[in-house]
Amino acid sequence: MLSAGLPQGTVPKLERPGPLRERVYEALLELITTRALQPGQHLVESELAGHLGVSRQPVREALQRLNTDGWVDLRPAQGAFVHEPTEEEADQLLSVRTLMEAEAARLAAANATKAGIEELSALCDRGEQAVREDAVDLAVATNAEFHAKVMELAGNTVLAGLAEQVGRRVRWYYTPVARQRGKRSWAEHRELIDAISKKDERRATEIMRAHTEHTRRSYHEREGAK
Repeated sequence: MLSAGLPQGTVPKLERPGPLRERVYEALLELITTRALQPGQHLVESELAGHLGVSRQPVREALQRLNTDGWVDLRPAQGAFVHEPTEEEADQLLSVRTLMEAEAARLAAANATKAGIEELSALCDRGEQAVREDAVDLAVATNAEFHAKVMELAGNTVLAGLAEQVGRRVRWYYTPVARQRGKRSWAEHRELIDAISKKDERRATEIMRAHTEHTRRSYHEREGAK
């Protein structure tokens, strides 16, 4: 049953205004990326519609779009299922992420302002607090904010646009290893902030490359990995 895979409080409220199909798409994508809907889980239109308080039509449209975008698999005579990423898929995306984020760290070291560095530090405070409280969802969300802020401080709009395309999928892969990475991940963030604040482009690049590679390896070594 779908309800078994949606803990209380995980169903996002549909914001208004905006096309209903777009809001349903965003709601389902959020449930997938946070793994409230697990890889391989059967998605029943009527149940999803009931949870979201909409008719089946926008849910059907959203599932078709999610299928096109690679988040959902539509199987003939079986229905819709959350996509189960292969190890190769994850490896390819996380490897590309390493290249983009390492360059972003270098540019951030060259361009970051004092205010930007303070924002990174505040995000790190929040992330460390989430780890101490074992608030995994908050830690994952804050981690995404931290990396987005580094990308913003880099000041390269083309690079930021490319990173945005893969950012949600990175969050999807990071969620199952967030607890495993825990304190070490945020310690690496602190090291990165130090390098950026000192405008040490080479060190910032090396720290970010090692940081993202640690996450990639952790994903492949996670419990239950095939």
